[in-house]
Amino acid sequence: MKKRKIFISAVLALTLVVGFTACGTKDKQTNNQGTQTESKNLLEEIKSEGRIRIGTEGTYAPFTFHDSNGNLTGFDVEIATEIAKRLGVKAEFVETKWDGIFAGLDAKRFDAVVNQVSINPEREAKYDFSTPYITSRAVLIVGNDNQDIKSFEDLKGKKSAQSLTSNIGKIAKSYGANIEQVDGFNQAIDLITSKRVDATVNDSLSFLDLKKQKPDAPIKVVAEYDNAQQSAVLFNKGNEELVEAVNKVLADMKADGTYLEISKKWFNTDVSK
Repeated sequence: MKKRKIFISAVLALTLVVGFTACGTKDKQTNNQGTQTESKNLLEEIKSEGRIRIGTEGTYAPFTFHDSNGNLTGFDVEIATEIAKRLGVKAEFVETKWDGIFAGLDAKRFDAVVNQVSINPEREAKYDFSTPYITSRAVLIVGNDNQDIKSFEDLKGKKSAQSLTSNIGKIAKSYGANIEQVDGFNQAIDLITSKRVDATVNDSLSFLDLKKQKPDAPIKVVAEYDNAQQSAVLFNKGNEELVEAVNKVLADMKADGTYLEISKKWFNTDVSK
């Protein structure tokens, strides 16, 4: 009887050992599978899904906007579409208001942002950028018949149409201009052509786009600010493989002339310089 109890105890002990071993093996396999899933980087996921999700405004001409037929178009849209094509995937655009575009990237609603996002130290601390593909400068714009303003120094005491929240507006103010508040570039130009203000300090690319659309617009650039601002594709940190792949695509686009073709289509010049 005693031997039988010992035998049963031994069998139970062996069963428990086998059970724990099986569970341990199962847990190990699960952990290994989890590690394998986590190790799959974003570039691999994009290629596996066959799409790259691009965050963009869709309301910011000429970079990203809807044409008269309602189709999403613009300089940034064409750049992003070409990047996707060369990565071997389709560009899926996720339209988002500017105020929410960074939060959308944080929440991984999209894989990258292509929306003339300028590079600055605050953004570089939180995000990764591709190599720059847009260079813009602040320019001083006046009416064609204005002979009084020829430099930024001449702005002192003159009326300049500016958005109060923009860095460009701060330039005009720093030179002693009297600021006339406007909502955007087009309103500033309207005030110049109607002679209600003397000038505006604004983005060089906005000026180029306007002159392309309206070559006879009675305005001119009389001075260019020294401090150029560069823009690039924006990514969440930790996606080095995707950043490197996009950088290679941008370099290839510039080398084979594709970038210049797109740039001239929208601005009549190379806006990377």
